[in-house]
Amino acid sequence: MKRNRIYIFIFLIFCFHLNTLFATQQSNIEFKFYYSDSSVNPLAAYSSEWTRSDYENCNTAKDISYLSSEEKNVIWVLNMMRLNPQLFLSSVLLNPKCEFYKAEKKRNRYYNSLINDLKSAHPIQSFLNPELTCYESARCHALSSGEKGYVGHDRVNKDCKMDFYGECCQYGYSKGLDVVLDLLLDYDVPSLGHRKICMSDEYLFVGSSIKPHTVYQFNTVIDFK
Repeated sequence: MKRNRIYIFIFLIFCFHLNTLFATQQSNIEFKFYYSDSSVNPLAAYSSEWTRSDYENCNTAKDISYLSSEEKNVIWVLNMMRLNPQLFLSSVLLNPKCEFYKAEKKRNRYYNSLINDLKSAHPIQSFLNPELTCYESARCHALSSGEKGYVGHDRVNKDCKMDFYGECCQYGYSKGLDVVLDLLLDYDVPSLGHRKICMSDEYLFVGSSIKPHTVYQFNTVIDFK
């Protein structure tokens, strides 16, 4: 009887360690899946040109502790696209390995108009810089919109301050590059308001916030001023 208790005790210890090991492995898998290193240029995989030092300078949010890695990447990608729109066009949008790439026969008017706008755009030398009040405005709206499954710019939470001159709201993506590409294409937005804001030289400061959304899984709010 005593020997049986010892065997049971050993077996329970073995099960505990096995469960701990399995949980650790699961945690590592999830960490690797969700983690994004904000020091790695999000456009480097598309062209070695993006690894030049002038594009590293576009990473104006790299030392901002309140932003997540992908929220920083939103700002980094915006700055790189604005600095060299033609390189962004040729190496990213028209690159077959880009998720948003479309073969010529499948391109609609939004896609073709973005090609033309990037071709003709002048480089914007001034970078968008992260600003706390813009971030707080974007974060509050992203949080409340996500919780309620809301789509739009009106504040569903009356406590959310509207501290911006231009605002972009995007739904369905959690990666900075995907968010920016979707806003630039601006499908089904005849005014192309999001694209115009992203490519405008009128703004100097920005705040970006990516939060869960009950309908679209993710939503991003970017406030500019």
